[in-house]
Amino acid sequence: MSTRRQDTGGVLGDERIGMEARTVSGDHLDVRLWLRLLATTNEIEQEIRTRLRVRFATTLPRFDYLAQLDRHHDGLRMSALSRYLMVTGGNVTGLTDQLVAEGWVDRIPDPVDKRATLVRLTELGRTRFDEMAAEHERWLTEIFAGFGRADEQALFDLLGRLRVHLAGTADQSAGTADHLGGTTDRTADQDGKNARSSTHRGRS
Repeated sequence: MSTRRQDTGGVLGDERIGMEARTVSGDHLDVRLWLRLLATTNEIEQEIRTRLRVRFATTLPRFDYLAQLDRHHDGLRMSALSRYLMVTGGNVTGLTDQLVAEGWVDRIPDPVDKRATLVRLTELGRTRFDEMAAEHERWLTEIFAGFGRADEQALFDLLGRLRVHLAGTADQSAGTADHLGGTTDRTADQDGKNARSSTHRGRS
């Protein structure tokens, strides 16, 4: 959940929910399933955005940023952080400047390459993020409450199967592109996907 999809309020959610509402019984199941996934994901994300804003006066991109640093205690280079968050370097620099000014993040020399810089959480930043991550987990538990653990597990398993299928499809597409002379960066792309999938858990 990047500055490619900045906090724009409920507009995007309204559009996606509206798209699902406009489907009719004659539409292909694949289309209806895709739109329902979009609408459901966006509804949950918007709820989290609202709660972060109200409870902590913060944004989802900032939470995502802090979550990545929490997973990498020794710090990350800005380029790696940008790749994991799937945003531009300029966006990461802007967030870093804000968080450094607030005392949540430090810039330190990279021990491997003194010309490079790492960013890492300060003790204050880690304490504040721990508070947010704990509430974030409680919010998700509340959101899924009443769904039923068996149904929740079944949905989790089905989405896992879908991701495996999509990964195979992506590999085939990448192989076709390579064969045609195109170039892909599958490693970086998969790193970004893995990072994004784990971001909203705080810690793994």
